[in-house]
Amino acid sequence: MATEIKEEVQNEDIEKSELDEAAAEAVAVANEFDFLQTELSELKDKYARVHADFENIKKRLEREKYTAVEYANEKFAKDMIPVLDSLHGALNSVKSDANCEELLTKLKEGIELTQKQLITSLERHGVKMVSHDEPFDPNIHNAIQSVDSDTVESGQIVQTFQTGYKYKERPLREAMVVVAN
Repeated sequence: MATEIKEEVQNEDIEKSELDEAAAEAVAVANEFDFLQTELSELKDKYARVHADFENIKKRLEREKYTAVEYANEKFAKDMIPVLDSLHGALNSVKSDANCEELLTKLKEGIELTQKQLITSLERHGVKMVSHDEPFDPNIHNAIQSVDSDTVESGQIVQTFQTGYKYKERPLREAMVVVAN
């Protein structure tokens, strides 16, 4: 009987130590679960902040893009104002009491200066005249007539009726030209 009691006590001790181990393991799992829950909560918060920052940056860039497109021609407009001032000056000179010949001379000079000013402003913004000396190019020239010529080779430009313009390398308006046969 003593051996039976001894075995029973030993079995109870084994069960108790197994229970203690299981309880300790359960506490460890619960602690790890709490740690992971806290970490998950922190990561969710971090994600929400990063997402909000991203959305704010996206909205700011959209506003900046809209502003850039809206005011893209501001420099061009500023360069055109002096040209407009020159034209106003030319019109105001017509109202003076100068003699006709002198007035026409001054008006012609004023128009020539205004034209140079306009060409310079356009060139500053990438708009260039199609050169009259260039060989015929169907991308930038529009042949409106062909004539026989002894002085110019066939296919070359004889005369320009209307000047062409290009923006950087893209044609804005083709030059209207007469080409030699």
